[in-house]
Amino acid sequence: MATRGVPRPAFDEFRLSNGLRVVLAPMADSPTASVWVWYRVGSKNEHPGITGASHWVEHMLFQGSPRYGKGEIDRAIVGVGGELNAFTTTDFTAYFSTVPREHLAIPLDIESDRMTRALITDEEVERERTVIHSEREGNENWPEFRAEEEMFQLAFRIHPYRWEVLGHRVDIERLTPGELRDYYHRFYGTRNATLVLAGGFDRNETAREVRRRFSPLPASGADVRVQDTEPAPSGERRSELTGPGTTPYVLIGWRAPSLHDPLAPATMVLDAILGGETGLFSAGAGWGRAAEHPAARLYRALVDPGLAVRATSEWRPREYPGLFLIEAQAAKGVAASRLEEAIDGVVERLRRVGPTRTEMNDLRAKVGRGAALAYEGASRAGFRLGYFSVMGRPADEDSLYRSLLAVTAEEVRARARELLRPEARAVVHYVPTKGVGSDD
Repeated sequence: MATRGVPRPAFDEFRLSNGLRVVLAPMADSPTASVWVWYRVGSKNEHPGITGASHWVEHMLFQGSPRYGKGEIDRAIVGVGGELNAFTTTDFTAYFSTVPREHLAIPLDIESDRMTRALITDEEVERERTVIHSEREGNENWPEFRAEEEMFQLAFRIHPYRWEVLGHRVDIERLTPGELRDYYHRFYGTRNATLVLAGGFDRNETAREVRRRFSPLPASGADVRVQDTEPAPSGERRSELTGPGTTPYVLIGWRAPSLHDPLAPATMVLDAILGGETGLFSAGAGWGRAAEHPAARLYRALVDPGLAVRATSEWRPREYPGLFLIEAQAAKGVAASRLEEAIDGVVERLRRVGPTRTEMNDLRAKVGRGAALAYEGASRAGFRLGYFSVMGRPADEDSLYRSLLAVTAEEVRARARELLRPEARAVVHYVPTKGVGSDD
């Protein structure tokens, strides 16, 4: 298998005098053009009292700017047959619009207008408070959400990864419009933004248009680097939650390396062996929760014999060290303790003997397929160029890909022995208060 790099469209990078980073990837045959704006601002930049501010700002940038009133951004994009959305993570916030190529000027106008001039009025903040509060309440109905929130609060005591992107309920209820505006004006600006265009457009003409629209914007955006360092865990941490549900849910987490750590590739392979995919090089188009794979070790050990209805692992690449997670939903009549025991057996076997040759060959083939499809279409190309830009440089994807394919079975075994230590983990059991299968 060739390992020169991930096949992607040719792209240019340049930076405006105000600090805005620009990536242009013309795709001559594409009928669409995709515009992405990535801000290196996420829940990592919040503090207790304003948790959830990044996600809230994401909402507010659709609610009014000097040239686009409430609802007009959606109407402008959808009106020409395009699509748009946005999402917030711990490390960044991203906005995108994909339109027929002849309408590229519309999303460029929108993004240049709201990059530094979103209105964030008191009235709209209060309206959106209800929306965000409802979003939080809806998520709290899911055991997985509650368990994951508990997991990060259990595993992190200092680093801002310890709170959920939605923020604490109490902060959603009390955050003021003034505080939200201050947060926006402090962090959201040209110095912390990357503009990515991918799809059907002329390179030189579009570069001129980008400079015309974005160069007049003032240089802004405070330092978004996190100075807090989480100390290594000194022992196992445990928590049990109760609430509505049908069967127990078990979540186990270990402190894991950041995307930039030399140990990241072996950790990705470990994730693929246990859960079935590598995430960053998955052949699927999604970007969300880890999927299940019948050939993966956790599925075969827990779901096939009827102990669980779902089981998988997930390593989420982050700017700073995060968590490697294993999750499982018990089958009817199976206690959380029994499920944890089965997970322990899978982990211990991998720590002892490592992956098989067949598993490693399958992993490399799967990564190759994922890389081949990674830049299929303007939207996916814009996403990947933006993701690797905001997390470092687009070229980082190639070195990560080559390193991933070069990982050996022995390196995976060593990574499992070091990472998946019982004394360094956090464990959360979610036990339904009613229903068969609880530990009660």
